[in-house]
Amino acid sequence: MSKYKGKKVLVVGFGLSGVAVAKYMAKQGAKVTVTDTKQKSELTESVNACADLKIEYELGKHNDLTFRSAEMVVLSPGVPYSLKALDGTKELNIPITNEVDLAAQALKEPLIAVTGTNGKTTVATLIGEMFKADNRPAYIGGNIGKPLLDYVTDGEKVDVVVAELSSFQLELTQKVIPAVAVFTNLEPDHLDRYPSLEAYTEAKKRLLKACDKNTYVILNHDDVKVQSFAQECSGRIMWFTKKNPMQLGGDFAENFVGCYYNAAQKQIHARITGKEEIYDVSQIKIYGEHNKENVMAAICAARAMGINPAAIQTVINTFRGVVHRLEFVRRKDGVFFFNDSKATNPQSLLKAIQAFPANPIILLAGGKDKNFDFTPLAETVRQRCKLLILMGEAKEKMNRSIGDFAETYLVGTFEEAILLAFQKSRNNDIILLSPGCASFDMFRNYEERGDYFKKLVHQL
Repeated sequence: MSKYKGKKVLVVGFGLSGVAVAKYMAKQGAKVTVTDTKQKSELTESVNACADLKIEYELGKHNDLTFRSAEMVVLSPGVPYSLKALDGTKELNIPITNEVDLAAQALKEPLIAVTGTNGKTTVATLIGEMFKADNRPAYIGGNIGKPLLDYVTDGEKVDVVVAELSSFQLELTQKVIPAVAVFTNLEPDHLDRYPSLEAYTEAKKRLLKACDKNTYVILNHDDVKVQSFAQECSGRIMWFTKKNPMQLGGDFAENFVGCYYNAAQKQIHARITGKEEIYDVSQIKIYGEHNKENVMAAICAARAMGINPAAIQTVINTFRGVVHRLEFVRRKDGVFFFNDSKATNPQSLLKAIQAFPANPIILLAGGKDKNFDFTPLAETVRQRCKLLILMGEAKEKMNRSIGDFAETYLVGTFEEAILLAFQKSRNNDIILLSPGCASFDMFRNYEERGDYFKKLVHQL
């Protein structure tokens, strides 16, 4: 019998994650209530997805009494722990958890967890593809748009579950013990939700603290903050770096386990199994030097779990990237269009500009500000961007920070931005949508923003 049978469970937030929790809990026999500040008319998709289940709804506002009378509260990632309605829940010591933690308790398969500020989706997808290329089915979920609980509820069977985990998803986790944990990098992000960079870092570190002595912990040696995680790590550390460990010398070189990149030879050297393996990245299809880091992180995870090197090489040669991440849209009249809508912070915007060292760039940026400092972009914008087109809530702030470093236009709509960019473009220019901001001022999410950009580009 399920431990949740008859239990009063309150699900807070009714997006993808909330729907997955409601379905799982209803099938476990819990008494499920869903609450969301959005009206029913705004949640049609979610309500329809649970139409055949016995669920109570409190939509449009939160009711304190409901929060106080629950026996368990499950928060969606978009709902902050500081939510006022949770005060009564906390006072009464009612357990508060989230979808990822519930899934982790129910999973029987090994879990590969990928976190970091940028690169998570690419790394998680690469790992999943490497498993599939070795005829070992994998479920790829989490922040990538497929809740982990859907896997548990649907009952399909795979060899491994690969989870992209955001800081929001890690905030309340207690039962996650990954077989492999990957930390891509750490840059300022979500500073509209966290009071400081330290608070954001602590949320990420919950995954580090969840690792036991058998966990393979894969760290980016080139990121000083991530490198420092090694001092607090109880697992088996593997590194990835763009520097040759032999040149770094000392204990690091002697005990090196992981991957390093040889740019001159276009090769990744892996020291994971005791003997050195070499992977050729000359045929790689994804843009940007930062993607060499993503490939190294994925190789470490795949080899730690016994994936065949030949399968890994196949994926390196054929992987075309993930949608909305430096995605080639089309070429028209000699102009190249790229959709990088997933760039929701300045660091990933910077990486996007650096991914195209040869062509003049017309950059489309802006959106909802997450309390970022855009000034570190100034020099790269000056060197690489021939034109800057800014839109959305953050356009004035971005203009003050970087508007003096390229010819700059502030526009009111997405349509205006794309038409202006195309009018001003010349042969071999790249028109790059890489907002450096969240999408919520104009769109539901970065996917909707990227899809709209692609639609408009195809209409030109």
